[in-house]
Amino acid sequence: MPTNPFFGPNIKLLRGRRGRSQEETAIALEVKRSSWSGYENGSAEPSLDLLVRISGYFKIGLDKLLKDDLTLLSESQLGILERGGDVDLNGRRLRVLATTVDRGDRENIELVNHKAKAGYALGYADPEYISVLPTFQMPFLSRDRKYRTFQISGDSMPPVGEGSWVTGEYVQNWQTLRDGQPYIIITKEDGIVFKVVYNQLKTTGTLLLCSTNPAYQPYEVPISEVLEIWKFVHFISHELPEPNLSRDELSRSVLDLRKEVGQLRMVMEKQGRLAL
Repeated sequence: MPTNPFFGPNIKLLRGRRGRSQEETAIALEVKRSSWSGYENGSAEPSLDLLVRISGYFKIGLDKLLKDDLTLLSESQLGILERGGDVDLNGRRLRVLATTVDRGDRENIELVNHKAKAGYALGYADPEYISVLPTFQMPFLSRDRKYRTFQISGDSMPPVGEGSWVTGEYVQNWQTLRDGQPYIIITKEDGIVFKVVYNQLKTTGTLLLCSTNPAYQPYEVPISEVLEIWKFVHFISHELPEPNLSRDELSRSVLDLRKEVGQLRMVMEKQGRLAL
């Protein structure tokens, strides 16, 4: 069975995290040490039966061992995997998107208004729920991409005000999120939120969500809480927008917050070591 380029580095990383030598690991899995060394450096390929045993030994799913580069994960993300949890950085589970088409077999743009927002976090993947949403077309948008429009609540994202309609493009790969750009984030806890996003997936496994209104503090959301992500395309409002926080001011406030979060983590880690 052909090995994936990630497999060797992954098992070497996991072995090292357990503090085991190649000899100890080989004995535990009933293989020769030379064979195990070959698996780690990519010169040998384990059988399917052995792959299953390796997966069980490290308590990491085969899908993760073969398809993901675990060396890119943060300490917290690796800990989640080793405790039997799961980390989905790319949103691969969400690639099958419930959608609707018009009579010409063109993708509709579904409209999620205030009334429908309450149930969206539960019904986003249900074709029946999506099928009853109002739909429309925008001829100036690409037919090769999927769009959806959400009605926004609150005043946290000027110039987009209360009741505005924000259209987003569906994001399949969450690694492509660009720092400082607005996105519509669907979360388990808060439902639909419209924020400026900073991608922290490789460091902390979170997204940092910021408002353009300085009265609202940025906050982090674990990627495990995210259901869908839509990239901002445009918005429609019945009110004339007011001047908003400049991009430079927003960037400075985010940098200040990151410094504060980093200092807080260092203090907590130091206290934890002292407690031990």
